[in-house]
Amino acid sequence: MNIFKKINLLALVGLLSITSCNEKVEEKKDNKAEAYIKDVKQEYAPDKRVALFDVEATQSNDMYTLKGESNLPDAVKALKEKLNSEGITFTDSILLLPEASVEGKTNGLIKISVANLRGEGKHSAELVTQATMGTPVKMLKNNGGWSLIQTPEGYISWVDNGGVIGLTDAEFSKWKAADKIIYLNPYGKSYENADTKSQVVSDLVAGDILELLSDKNGFFEVMYPDGKKAFVDKADAMSYLDWVASVDQSGEDLVATAKKMMGLPYLWGGTSPKGVDCSGFTKTIFFLNGLIIPRDASQQVHTGKLIDSTKNFTDLVAGDLLFFGRKATDSTSERVIHVGMWIGDQKFIHSMGNVHISTMDTTAADFDEYNYNRYLRTKRIIDQEGNGLLYLSKKDIFMTKKDSTSVKE
Repeated sequence: MNIFKKINLLALVGLLSITSCNEKVEEKKDNKAEAYIKDVKQEYAPDKRVALFDVEATQSNDMYTLKGESNLPDAVKALKEKLNSEGITFTDSILLLPEASVEGKTNGLIKISVANLRGEGKHSAELVTQATMGTPVKMLKNNGGWSLIQTPEGYISWVDNGGVIGLTDAEFSKWKAADKIIYLNPYGKSYENADTKSQVVSDLVAGDILELLSDKNGFFEVMYPDGKKAFVDKADAMSYLDWVASVDQSGEDLVATAKKMMGLPYLWGGTSPKGVDCSGFTKTIFFLNGLIIPRDASQQVHTGKLIDSTKNFTDLVAGDLLFFGRKATDSTSERVIHVGMWIGDQKFIHSMGNVHISTMDTTAADFDEYNYNRYLRTKRIIDQEGNGLLYLSKKDIFMTKKDSTSVKE
């Protein structure tokens, strides 16, 4: 190829590049709707873990099409009102959840001892949290053997349909009105007969809740959410209403519960006696003492009352939550990545590698210098209100309140 052909070829390539760039510039238009979508999302769904507002606007000339899905009718309504007030013409194609695929069964119950909840509807997806048997959930949609659900603390995730059963409003009301037990032993089993030597029906973990049918021979006869029946040793469980009336989130009880899980392996996404991450551990401790708290450390840190932020641990009491991470700088925001619970005597218990106790005593041989150096603050949630704190004695999540249980003999 001679020099002139090379020059002509380069000129042609340059011309095509300029044309291509010009075409891209011409195709790019000011999408006025996107700014309003962003505003609404920030107002109604700033935390995608607990609120779904996955909406976008495509533009054709001066007409917009709103696409996506949300479980927040008020947010969708607010967006449409904003667009109308600005004279923006649009077509609403947003899918409001729950969708038709749940077929009227918008309520759900976890039906196995511990269900793994994932970030996507596949087993290879990230484990984001867990839910124990008898946990009521909102059914948002079904997709290929998986269901998108929302837990009582608001967490949105996917569960294999082998772990959940959908219920109509009437079916859910009937379940909620029934007498129940809560399993309190960290690990155990249910049996086909009122005999621990009989065939095992399934494993159970602390926090599992089952419908109570009768009480006989030292066993509770129970029914699972899917209708399966079994017997549970009364030494390992308690009437749900009696249990709710007995728990008060005292520091002593919280520490006792936490120590029952000593040595439990760390499990990313774990919130049960089968394995816990740091915030899953604190969440489980409080749940087993009648209080549902937010799922993640970065959510838990926004609850309760500030006790300390200067490493002055003299005012801490058992049950206070200690948060750790990266402090804010001029160029970076604070990042909360770990949480543990104070147990007194300059010590806290947490899940890091496994559940163990660490000390903030700088003179101790086992001083936890690593966590001491990344300590952020301590919050107290005992006897506090709001910010996602759900007291089971006040909130009818698992059972309709009754004056007394009506156990069948």
